[in-house]
Amino acid sequence: MYRLAMSAPFSLRLDSELKARLEAEARNQDRSASHVAAKAIEMFLDAQDAKRLAIERALEQADAGAFVSADAVHRWMNSWDSDQELPEPQPDRLKEP
Repeated sequence: MYRLAMSAPFSLRLDSELKARLEAEARNQDRSASHVAAKAIEMFLDAQDAKRLAIERALEQADAGAFVSADAVHRWMNSWDSDQELPEPQPDRLKEP
């Protein structure tokens, strides 16, 4: 979570279109452009951390010989935004020794 008390100055260059979008969003949120930029950077880094963790987990499962079939993934994805959303599929294919 972005905390002003723990902030430190940081500068970056933005093209004029991106700067205008940032300033417009800051006005829409009634916040400073630096607050919106810091929040966006935090969200991006959180997403990258989550992606990296998911990849590491998948690689560990693959190294152990555990895989989720495409059918299981498709069933799960097709259930999204429904009243009966399925849980994340667990490995259902094992590498033969």
